[in-house]
Amino acid sequence: MLFGLGSGFARKTGCFCGEPPKKGGSESKENCFNSQKFSYPIQVKSVILFSHSKIMNKKIQLQDLGNKDYKATWDYQEELFKEIVDIKLEKRNAPELLTPNFFLFVEHPHVYTLGKSGDMSNLLLSEKQLEAKGATFYKINRGGDITYHGPGQIVGYPILDLENFFTDIHKYLRLLEEVIILTLAEYNLTGTRSEGETGVWLDVGTPFARKICAMGVRASRWVTMHGFALNVNANLGYFDNIIPCGIKGKAVTSMHVELGKEVDEAEVKAKILKHFAVLFEAEIKAVQFNAEHSVL
Repeated sequence: MLFGLGSGFARKTGCFCGEPPKKGGSESKENCFNSQKFSYPIQVKSVILFSHSKIMNKKIQLQDLGNKDYKATWDYQEELFKEIVDIKLEKRNAPELLTPNFFLFVEHPHVYTLGKSGDMSNLLLSEKQLEAKGATFYKINRGGDITYHGPGQIVGYPILDLENFFTDIHKYLRLLEEVIILTLAEYNLTGTRSEGETGVWLDVGTPFARKICAMGVRASRWVTMHGFALNVNANLGYFDNIIPCGIKGKAVTSMHVELGKEVDEAEVKAKILKHFAVLFEAEIKAVQFNAEHSVL
């Protein structure tokens, strides 16, 4: 499976935060209040680019993990994240080295995760109640508050060296949102942003505003992990056990609910990858990894 562009030109519109990352660090912030419209041309002639004497690798290795335990997947993300960071440190003495980029698709068993800035009071279940529902809970190192993952939800974890693309965490979040917005548009669903609330929503600005895709990322040394969770055929009843993302008074929804029918998740994944490849000017190729994560 290969998604990407050769020589070509496209134009998309979206929005990104005009506020630059704080000097001296690349840690992400979940919320972005200073959004502005932009229109950007996309022209790709090679997936290995040279910019200001830096070699930029725009190839992304894709792996679909299927249904996998949250903690095991989190550990796997950390290993891939460390692999990229270690190579970046080596590049100080060997600038010709390329840093890899990864994209993981996964579906988790029922689990609630709380970001590093989250509030435990937004979990409305006791430990025994969690067990009774067959769900687990983890406090993790991404931004944002509490969310739910489970069957019928497409979770995507881009583990990228942003120095291969651009060094702007706010732009990264806005482009992740744009990937989902463009994907939903192919199903005649109008996804939008909600000011100050990262993710993708429907009917923002009305009493019926509802969230369809949650996002939370971690970034260090311009390397990302964690990502997005799009409700496709998810059982929304599990969201009743939390205050999603710590936002009171707003509902959640799914593609299944909005369209009134079961949605082909493989088709949705393909559309996500198509838009991701265009927006990030990347080539995405499905690969397998051995125990050391090198390509088989």
